[in-house]
Amino acid sequence: MTCKKLFHLCLSALCGLSFSAQSAVILQYHHVSETLPAVTSLSAESFIEHLTYLQEHQFNVIALNELINSLQKGQKLPEKTIAITFDDGYDNNYEQAAPILEKFGYPYTIFVNPKLIDEGKDYVMTWQQLRELAKKGALISNHSGEHNYLHRKLNGETTSQWQARIKKDILDSQQRIKEEIGHDYKYLAYPYGEFNNQLQELVTELGFVGIGQHSGAVNSKSDFSRLARFPASGFYSKLETLTTKMNSRAFTIKNLTYNDSVTTDNPPSITIEFNKDDFHKTQFACYVSGVGQANLEWLEPGIVKVSSPKKLNLGRSRFNCTAPSISHSGSYYWFSQPWVIVE
Repeated sequence: MTCKKLFHLCLSALCGLSFSAQSAVILQYHHVSETLPAVTSLSAESFIEHLTYLQEHQFNVIALNELINSLQKGQKLPEKTIAITFDDGYDNNYEQAAPILEKFGYPYTIFVNPKLIDEGKDYVMTWQQLRELAKKGALISNHSGEHNYLHRKLNGETTSQWQARIKKDILDSQQRIKEEIGHDYKYLAYPYGEFNNQLQELVTELGFVGIGQHSGAVNSKSDFSRLARFPASGFYSKLETLTTKMNSRAFTIKNLTYNDSVTTDNPPSITIEFNKDDFHKTQFACYVSGVGQANLEWLEPGIVKVSSPKKLNLGRSRFNCTAPSISHSGSYYWFSQPWVIVE
């Protein structure tokens, strides 16, 4: 009887680990400033509040390459693992964010646009400043040459011409970072967080990890051509809501079925097939940005079709899907599907 009890206890523990293992969160920032556009900024005071929360609640803050390598290898990460990232390499990252991060001893990644740096734009850091931060442990990575919409074709441009142009942009940017910093981490943060199927395929073909800015946690089953990050600036910088995201978990998803993230389908829809369920189907909910609650149709016990009840406005939108975890009280699973609706 004792052996049986022990067996069941061990089995329960292993099941619990299978749900929690390998899940992590990536945070995305832009400006740490009180004078720049509020939509992509937060104050130094708010940024300190974020990092203080991570410190006081014993989060495992690690470098992005360590997080991605662990997930790709299927290695278990400690609970509450987080990576901190910045997009665009603004000069206030050097003046405001870097000294704060250094005091906390937290690693971070800055995604930069090498062509803008080479052109000497006054709002971005110089290579010398980036080298200084890199020597202190910052990871410098690729955000494309000059922050254009990578998925868009030029007027009259064929698919093969577009592929050649974007391939050159990504690889030239990577080479400049390698020349100036010494880093060669093949991570590409999509400008504006926008990507389509063709861009994902190209990024994967080049051996890069593609990183968006749609909400959600990540795990070893995530699509590494579209890793999610939680925006933490502007409206999203409020700690009372951000803490839920910091403590979120990634759904273990077997398959996503949809036509394309950049689409003329309006209203769009996506079918999600879950690999494991650690949530009650009745508590699974999805919301459409600017619309409200999404329509849900459970095709099978582990397969749900999510659609918008009405047409979306042109441009960027999202489906955000969440469910409370059964095995980890107070923690939510979180998945986001980004859309760019075009005519």
